[in-house]
Amino acid sequence: MTQLAENIKAWGKALGFQQVGICDVDLSRHEKHLQTWLDKGFAGEMQYMHEHGLKRARPAELLAGTVRAISVRMDYLPPDAQFARTLKNKNQAYISRYALGRDYHKLIRSRLKQLGEKIKSECEQLNYRPFVDSAPVLEHALAEKAGIGWTGKHSLTINKEAGSWFFLGELLINLPLPIDTMVKEQCGSCTACLTICPTQAIVEPYVVDARRCISYLTIEQKGAIPEEFRTLIGNRVYGCDDCQLICPWNRYANITAEADFHPRKTLMAKDLLDLFSWDENTFLKLTEGSAIRRIGFERWQRNIAVGLGNAPYSAQVLAALTQARLHASELVAEHIDWAISQQQIKANSQNAALPRQTERLIRSIEKGLVRDA
Repeated sequence: MTQLAENIKAWGKALGFQQVGICDVDLSRHEKHLQTWLDKGFAGEMQYMHEHGLKRARPAELLAGTVRAISVRMDYLPPDAQFARTLKNKNQAYISRYALGRDYHKLIRSRLKQLGEKIKSECEQLNYRPFVDSAPVLEHALAEKAGIGWTGKHSLTINKEAGSWFFLGELLINLPLPIDTMVKEQCGSCTACLTICPTQAIVEPYVVDARRCISYLTIEQKGAIPEEFRTLIGNRVYGCDDCQLICPWNRYANITAEADFHPRKTLMAKDLLDLFSWDENTFLKLTEGSAIRRIGFERWQRNIAVGLGNAPYSAQVLAALTQARLHASELVAEHIDWAISQQQIKANSQNAALPRQTERLIRSIEKGLVRDA
């Protein structure tokens, strides 16, 4: 089993994973925290979180006979990510860096399946099941147990030598392989991620209220975005990276070697007006194979309308909003109306200041305190 574990790690790296760890599947210590998080309503509209409940902390219920989890890490930080430039330019759309390239779900799942089949070719009694953010699994808890990294105060996994710009995947198996050692948490007294969050979604260390998180609001939220958060969203039209951008450990993040994760030109640093001009067919064509497609055209328009409302006053922006209002759905129309009102308010102050947290983040990047790939 020891030799097999070593082989699995070598096979995993040959398949493009930067790190492979192995752990047992006892997550009982996470059950109370998970239940408390659910009871407080922090899951928002994500009903699937409630439907599966504590099953997330019980991997053995997902695959009969499971005794180990193989946790893998795949870096996704793209080259020339232009973090500061896109955040600063309020006429451009900021898209979370993980979503600029190909949807990671299928890619990593395919590699995990290849890993499973390779193990099975050496060990016929293997039974396995791959997961990539697609089933009730506490992936960060498993990654922590497998020695991939520690759980940061923003609730993401941090690796001392790779920061947090990576995807996770799991392979549940029925083989009693030797397990890896957990690494020591090294966030210390740092609270940068808590203070930088535009909407203060990290309500306490290690606890995120999804209902306030910009990633949740622009991706998971199906209805209207609450007005209290719209100005705070700024030009972030799909996800948010602020808590990772400010994290000191991301100075050590590596540029991905996976070409599929490199940014698409059709999405990188694009003007909000350009994206707002897409019709549904264009949206479907240009987001094919992208994680962005999962939110659908209506929510895409909703998010960009908010971004345009936060952009500097422009007669062109106001005209585009007014024109789009004529054929918009009820959901999109609500956000267009808000955006028009914001444009009208800023008509006499075109150089409105950036939100304080965003300005601080940009200064940190420009001073080299955090890495702007």
